Amino acid sequence: MKTRRKKVITLLLVDDHPVVREGIKASLKTKRHIRIVGEASDGEEAIALTRKLEPNVILMDISMPRMSGIEAAKRLQKSAPDAKILVLTMHDTKEYVLKMTQLGARGYVFKDASPSELLRAIEAVDANEIAFAPKASRHILTEYAETAGRSGRTLPSDLSDRERHVLRLIAEGYMTKEIAERLSLNHKTIETYRHRIMVKLNVHSVADLTKYALAKGLVEAK
Repeated sequence: MKTRRKKVITLLLVDDHPVVREGIKASLKTKRHIRIVGEASDGEEAIALTRKLEPNVILMDISMPRMSGIEAAKRLQKSAPDAKILVLTMHDTKEYVLKMTQLGARGYVFKDASPSELLRAIEAVDANEIAFAPKASRHILTEYAETAGRSGRTLPSDLSDRERHVLRLIAEGYMTKEIAERLSLNHKTIETYRHRIMVKLNVHSVADLTKYALAKGLVEAK
């Protein structure tokens, strides 16, 4: 039986430190389904290369000369709204995490992440899922739990117990395959649940679905 090939993920590296870019390339060089199509040292170059190369995932730092990752993400929201941004940074402050999330970042990992953690994050973001390191998730959970507390909003009552369970796991950062394994269901069944939940809640992406769950307090801040 032939092994099914993984889809090739095209990746744009955006970091002003050549040694960081070289380290990332070294850690991914044995992964045949990851193809680094370009490198940028600041936000301006990232925007230009995104337009030219149309990468599947943009792995981008925040602090860079000329144009920061925050400003680049803001501009990419308008010029390339489908761009999938994965933040790779040293900054673990709440302000940075929330700002990049608001600007559409699908993931937020730190530069002390292991190669396997970075690979999983890239694959998750490419698959339209989210990938937030635990420290980053805590900032988001805290913010949205506080928002939910102020608004007093609750989840719609027409979600089934199974849908609530799937929604909770999505909000906690589990990928579709992991949710399927935890619930002893197949991958397509979880995708069906996810689609059904999104229709019921009237949200249009996994990132929005997660934000919704957090805002409603379905997941507790730690």
